[in-house]
Amino acid sequence: MREKLLNLKNEALAQIISAVDPEELERLHAHYLGKSGILNQISKEFKNLSGEEKAETGQLFNEIKTAITDTLASNSQASNPKPQNLDLSLPGIKPPQGHLHPVTRAIEEISSIFEKIGFIRVRYPEVDWDWYAFESLNMPKSHPARDDWETFFIDAPEHPKLGKMILTPHTSSGQVREMERLGQPPIRMLNIAKCYRRQVDVSHTPMFHHFEGLVIDQNINISHLKGTIDYFVKQFFGQNRQSRIRPYHFQFTEPSFEVDVTCDICLGKGCKLCKEGWLELGGAGMVHPNVLKAGKIDPEKFTGFAFGWGVERTYMMKSGLKIPDLRLLYSNDIRFLNQF
Repeated sequence: MREKLLNLKNEALAQIISAVDPEELERLHAHYLGKSGILNQISKEFKNLSGEEKAETGQLFNEIKTAITDTLASNSQASNPKPQNLDLSLPGIKPPQGHLHPVTRAIEEISSIFEKIGFIRVRYPEVDWDWYAFESLNMPKSHPARDDWETFFIDAPEHPKLGKMILTPHTSSGQVREMERLGQPPIRMLNIAKCYRRQVDVSHTPMFHHFEGLVIDQNINISHLKGTIDYFVKQFFGQNRQSRIRPYHFQFTEPSFEVDVTCDICLGKGCKLCKEGWLELGGAGMVHPNVLKAGKIDPEKFTGFAFGWGVERTYMMKSGLKIPDLRLLYSNDIRFLNQF
């Protein structure tokens, strides 16, 4: 009898839980708890049990009847709710919706701008070899130009040809990799990735995002570089912003330039924020012949230009943002991030 009751309980609960409509629940109620139901029929068999067995079985019988009754009641309410004071014409309550991080938005906008003029978005390792980050870019071992990058080195065995393993200090490490991938020009690359340097202040963080442009083809010159910069500045910062290039030195470009854009406050007239009307955007220049050779491209036949700028720094210079400290972008302060 005990085994019969336990099997009945398992069967009943399984059927009740899987019931999908009120009519089925009513049928199950009658089947198990009605006057002619199974439990009522089983109770009639108690007269054949001994006194001790009748007490134990009776207790189990009551527990099973209660469990079936409670489960039927619970499922009946769930399948046939009776809301009160419900106006079906009222609009639903929308759950709160998040948004993309401002740096992610900036990356998407930058990618879209350059894709419109034929640049192909690529990705290269964030942990790379010294050769790609420095030597292939015309910076041999012990060259003083390496000091500017304050590089993080990985505690790992050196490669016999490629040297030490590092966290990439700039996306320029992808230049020769792209030349190796394509073999021959034309090349029109946009590489956006995380970079790492031991720098922390209001305009630097140890991890930041860099975007690198590289164009290599026949007869590429400075006017192509300046035209590309002007196009990006107008698209990203607005039609009222201007750009300029100033002579500078980078080991992997010749000639090299610093790129400036007009201040969003005074538009080039000069103010307390910018002093002379210009804000520094980043570096650019014509690809050095030694870098082309490292990528197995003939510098007598092909020329190219490159530029590399920080995503966060570029984003901070947008009109109207007024972000005083780059580190705020990674502070995880929801009050700050919700403004964007």
